[in-house]
Amino acid sequence: MDTPTFNMPNTATYDLLMNRRSVKAKDMEGPGPNREVMEKILRAGMRVPDHGKLAPWRFVVLEGAAREKLGDAIAKALVEEQETSEKIADKMKGYATQGPVLVVAIYSPNDSRPIPEWEQQLSTGAACQNMLIAATALGYAVQWLTGWGSYSPSVRADLQMSEQERIAGFLFFGHHGECYTAERPRPNFEDHVTWGWPADAAE
Repeated sequence: MDTPTFNMPNTATYDLLMNRRSVKAKDMEGPGPNREVMEKILRAGMRVPDHGKLAPWRFVVLEGAAREKLGDAIAKALVEEQETSEKIADKMKGYATQGPVLVVAIYSPNDSRPIPEWEQQLSTGAACQNMLIAATALGYAVQWLTGWGSYSPSVRADLQMSEQERIAGFLFFGHHGECYTAERPRPNFEDHVTWGWPADAAE
């Protein structure tokens, strides 16, 4: 059996990171990634720093009519929790069907070992980012969204989530189609980097 090789230099990966850009879910076209490709994306999502090896995340993959069920759940929750009119809530049903494939990334804390919750949350965010990078590398458009529905107790209940679990995001996958993705403003590098011990750098 061949020994796996890890951490090989790959400048193309750096180029991908520096040129990756989210594509608006509403601008995506089908088809989305098939089962085989989605498995690759999800497996990449699970290869992240994870203190204690707790795997504090899980993923619900929604395609076709399953996305519509999420849209129905969001609309129902808007009426029940926000007293939104049914007419307006009905328009929100389309939120879940913007992209061909939708993954609900769920933060699922694990208390089997004394690992701080914050570190488990960071691992979940890393899993989402890995999926964005993997999907882009495989030639797909992707966008990570949250929105009101990700904080709704009713939506979480409809997704059969536990009391401790939270929605880390809705990740949409599809094709770029004819849409043009322009660069967005990026933070000024020097405003966010300190070289050396902070107190010494301030002198």
